[in-house]
Amino acid sequence: MQPTASLRVLGYRHLRLTTKDVNKGFYKGNRTGSMGSHTPLRRLQDRLGPRSRTFAVPESLSSRLQVRLAPFLPLLPAHPPREPRTGAGGPVCARK
Repeated sequence: MQPTASLRVLGYRHLRLTTKDVNKGFYKGNRTGSMGSHTPLRRLQDRLGPRSRTFAVPESLSSRLQVRLAPFLPLLPAHPPREPRTGAGGPVCARK
């Protein structure tokens, strides 16, 4: 990775760039790489096996408590059932 010309003028030619040296939008990363790739048919092929983080529950906790690890998602209310729309001559059908 090379610094831009404007940063070279400021003396950053031989110094490493950090996130505090540049504006927002610069993400240095942690050498994790991509989480998948695309097949020739443009489908996503996940490679989550060795790269995904797993969380192990200690035996002392799992024996005392019922631990259920899940992502944090809000509970959304269920939508009420819709009544069928009717027109002048009967139910409205979708045209194909």
